[in-house]
Amino acid sequence: MTSNDKASNPPELSQLGQMLEQVTIRSIDDVHDAAVALNEIARERGYRAALSDDIASNEPMIDADGGILNAEIFGWMDDGERWWEDHRLALHSPLPRACRYKSEIFWCNASGFYGHWPNHYLEDIDLQKYFAETSTSAAYIVVPMHLPFAQISASSFSPLDRTKDDLADDFDEHGVLFGLLTRRFIAGYVACRRKTQRIPSDCELSKREVECLRWAAIGKTDKEVGMIISLSHATVRYHIHRAGEKLDSVNRAQTIFKAGQLGYLGASD
Repeated sequence: MTSNDKASNPPELSQLGQMLEQVTIRSIDDVHDAAVALNEIARERGYRAALSDDIASNEPMIDADGGILNAEIFGWMDDGERWWEDHRLALHSPLPRACRYKSEIFWCNASGFYGHWPNHYLEDIDLQKYFAETSTSAAYIVVPMHLPFAQISASSFSPLDRTKDDLADDFDEHGVLFGLLTRRFIAGYVACRRKTQRIPSDCELSKREVECLRWAAIGKTDKEVGMIISLSHATVRYHIHRAGEKLDSVNRAQTIFKAGQLGYLGASD
């Protein structure tokens, strides 16, 4: 599951800085040109990009005029290629599913997932059926991106030679570059498109509030939490209620959800 140890060969820093600037989005008006730049960089290296800013959303990525980036710029136009129209994709495709479990770039083919280090969560994901029946390419370089508020982006780069299934050398040569540019592009796109503020800004929970929420998040009742941390269940209920007020939540479940989105609850072992 690990790529070979050959060192990456990223462009010189000055050239990399220019590329990053080309794909930087500061307003919705920058989206089209930034996407064109990313497309050209990928194609110069023999690849085609496919971008998704949010695997939980059915909305395609668009420019200021409403043009769908993956169709009009990245060229996914043929029958069977307009993958964003399949609303089941994020649930059933192994690529976005893998991005739920992995934050670093990787490449994959029908034989498995490959990256800079192993990830045992990916071992049970079967790629053979996907590549045999669904995929438009024999292999992909994939760029996961875990964004604020638990949003997950999953973008991929597929070889222009659709039969090419060993991307080990390409991953070592281009993977870091694709990752940097994609993350810069996606971060700017999300920042200029996000308009709804569902979580109060600068929310600061207390140590006790976080402690109570962590136990509640794994299913403990107020009484059980109180027994674990030596507080009365009424005090536990107060701390959770107070956290809910800070997070502008309507109930206990939403309080736990929002606290998790902000990273207060950490990862469960």
